Amino acid sequence: MDSRLAELLSTVDPGELGSRIRAARIARDLTQSELASDLMSVGYVSRIESGHRRPKPSVLEAIAERVGVSIDQLLGVASSSTVEQVRLQLDYAELALETGSVSQAREHAEQARGLAESAREIALAVRARFLHARALENERDYDQAIIELEDLLETTTDRVLRIRVGIALSRCYRESGDLSQAIDSAQRILDETAEAGLAECDEAVQLTVTMAAAYFERGDIGQAVRVCHRAIATAEKLDSPSARAAAYWNASMIEDKRGDITAAVDLARRALALLDERSDARNLAVLRTQLGSMQLLLEPNDTSAARESLVKAADEMAWSGASAVDRARVTLALAEANLLDGEMTQAQELCRTAYDETLDAAPNVAAQASSLLGQTLAAEGRTQEAIAALQQAALLLTGIGADRFTGQQWFELADALEQMGEQDSALQAYRSAAAASGLRAGSYSRVAVKQRQQHQPLPVR
Repeated sequence: MDSRLAELLSTVDPGELGSRIRAARIARDLTQSELASDLMSVGYVSRIESGHRRPKPSVLEAIAERVGVSIDQLLGVASSSTVEQVRLQLDYAELALETGSVSQAREHAEQARGLAESAREIALAVRARFLHARALENERDYDQAIIELEDLLETTTDRVLRIRVGIALSRCYRESGDLSQAIDSAQRILDETAEAGLAECDEAVQLTVTMAAAYFERGDIGQAVRVCHRAIATAEKLDSPSARAAAYWNASMIEDKRGDITAAVDLARRALALLDERSDARNLAVLRTQLGSMQLLLEPNDTSAARESLVKAADEMAWSGASAVDRARVTLALAEANLLDGEMTQAQELCRTAYDETLDAAPNVAAQASSLLGQTLAAEGRTQEAIAALQQAALLLTGIGADRFTGQQWFELADALEQMGEQDSALQAYRSAAAASGLRAGSYSRVAVKQRQQHQPLPVR
């Protein structure tokens, strides 16, 4: 008997062990005398089954062999093969999340959770629940993800896991538009982490920059930048490549969103250098895509450097198992580089490729591809084809749930339509952008529309 099982034998409840031995004996159609045989007395078997005696390891091994079940089953724990199966399912779930195969990740996490719970492997079941919540987040089912993550915070005491749950929870609150909750939930976990003496760890840095992103989305730009700088200082003090990369990466995105492209590019390059050390291929490719996209925004446009970044990103994604959606985003960034360089034919081919690859899996990316295709066609004076491509983008966006990203896409589409002279379509797209962002007309506007419809003047106030 190995040391793990010997330790379990010393702590298992004798009554429960005795009941399992008795049930296994009866299932084998053995009497107590037949089980005892030349191994022990019948009285000893009786005392074991009644819970009055805990068998020695050698005796339990002999009993397990005679009743035809494993020692693990008699002790009420999962067999080593079951535990390995659970861990394998969890590894599959994590790999599927990393490669963008979200539905597979959810299925593996659900299977792992079922096995772990039936085997009473609580720690593995908790890990499965966390991966399932992350899969829900990636499917943009934020409400269900939040419910599962909040339940996890109520039940798990693992300090590091609590921080990881806090990161995902804050992110889900932010993506669902509840920015105050995103900040408050992150701050609560950070306070708890500080009290436990874990304020200076990789996960705490990641939670801090996640909170900074929520501050930025809420419009507290200065606070977001200050929080990011504190996270960077902690990460550099830790001298942890992963923590520093996370801090630089998030700070880069914030600088990008607030319009300081030069600072954003510098931070992204610093994050890339750290990820290079870790050889994290998919994250490296995603960040390199972000860098290439930002380089296209530099004044003057740095298309040669952007192309270099994007071609490397495409190569890394090809062998890292990145999803079709990730690859399509690189393709679209390359198409934009071609558009800026006046290479319309190549840009159009890339747009069509990205569109075909994402039409079913990610209609928002397909809409972006159709919109960019329309802009390349317009640049060639192919007005009707351009309008058709832009209208297809609008059709795809109409079927997507409202959120900030959809609102931004509607706004960009409206701008393109306006430049094409399609004023009515542009106005509708601007309205869709506002609606997707959560903006609604006030009562005065609704009265104005109603009055116009009735051909009556508005009352003077």
